[in-house]
Amino acid sequence: MKYDFDEIIDRRNTSCENVEGFRSYIFPEDPDIILPVPDEEMIRMWVADMEFAVAPEICQAIRDRVNKRIFGYTGVFGAEYRDTFARWCSVKYDWSFPAEQLVFSPGIVPALYELVGNITQPDEKVLFLTPAYGFFKHACRYNNREFVSSDMLNKDGDFFADVDDFAKKAADPKVKLVIWCNPHNPTGRVWSDKEARKIGEIVEKNDLWIISDEIHCDLTRRDIHHIPMGKIMPQYGKLITCMAASKTFNIAGMMFSNIIIRDDRLRRKFVRSDKLGGLVNPLSLEANLAAYKKGGPWLDELKSYLDGNFRFAVDFIRKNIHGAICKVPEATYLLWLDLRKCGIDISDLSRFFAQEAGVLVESGNKLFVGNADGFVRINLAMPRALVKEGLCRMAKAVSNNCRTI
Repeated sequence: MKYDFDEIIDRRNTSCENVEGFRSYIFPEDPDIILPVPDEEMIRMWVADMEFAVAPEICQAIRDRVNKRIFGYTGVFGAEYRDTFARWCSVKYDWSFPAEQLVFSPGIVPALYELVGNITQPDEKVLFLTPAYGFFKHACRYNNREFVSSDMLNKDGDFFADVDDFAKKAADPKVKLVIWCNPHNPTGRVWSDKEARKIGEIVEKNDLWIISDEIHCDLTRRDIHHIPMGKIMPQYGKLITCMAASKTFNIAGMMFSNIIIRDDRLRRKFVRSDKLGGLVNPLSLEANLAAYKKGGPWLDELKSYLDGNFRFAVDFIRKNIHGAICKVPEATYLLWLDLRKCGIDISDLSRFFAQEAGVLVESGNKLFVGNADGFVRINLAMPRALVKEGLCRMAKAVSNNCRTI
């Protein structure tokens, strides 16, 4: 490999959420929780960023911009970035969109907070599948909107939308917006053409808005292909597509995302409500431009390395954690692990693994809204040595605490 994904990088003293923010996020009611090892010795398999060095091509682009030595107010002026991102979507997904539909946000989460409030009224509801990324719920609560969840079906570790339940809930006249996640977080599903078209038909039948969160779209397994909802619903005006280089290239801290809004009125409203007035961080713009221009070879090697991590992890878990159920996900670098039959207390698995194993993971309905108790989400975007150490600690903790069930 040209790029080194086995390098272990010390992230201490960088003010990163991964190292310094886990107590308030995972344990908000008990941030002073006593852990078995110092914080810096915990194996951090929780938040969705990577333990890999950013592609050198991106780092060099940032250095080149720093060497300009002026960091004044910056916007996405001209066509270079827009053309580069559009070319990425065309080559990767055979999907195109009018240039004027592309606007920007510091992140998909801030965009969700804004869009939920812009699209819905106080007495209206938002529908999404569960388990779900917790910020779908937070975006609704921030705007004082009720959310409705449709539990996914679990067939021996394979997850599917319950189309009948989804259709029934979408028909509620109070439901006005669907938040769709593809690839799905936390299960890792990449929705097939048939599945996505069925959801699209339900959305169109009920004249709903749909926000398609596609932040993990570049992180499919090597033999899996992502289909943007924009291709599934090519003429539907109430579709908003959200993509970003942040997860793909480990630049989440750069705070930059791509929001494609078809509806002219909503797009103007979104732009007017931008608290930054369209300004962006100059280094963020350069990083994202370099990612989409020069990051392809790094991404190809990353995906091969991640595929190896998943093969290792699933094989290890099946051999060493009796009763656990998991499968290699179709996308993301996140493993969704079912521990309900392992004979351990599943009431708070994040606390269990932190205290018993010195491993940080996210788990349960508290962090994934619903249909998630007994499951943990494990981040495998790290050197294989750390994956092995984390899983060994987890297996030992389960073995030491399991009971006959």
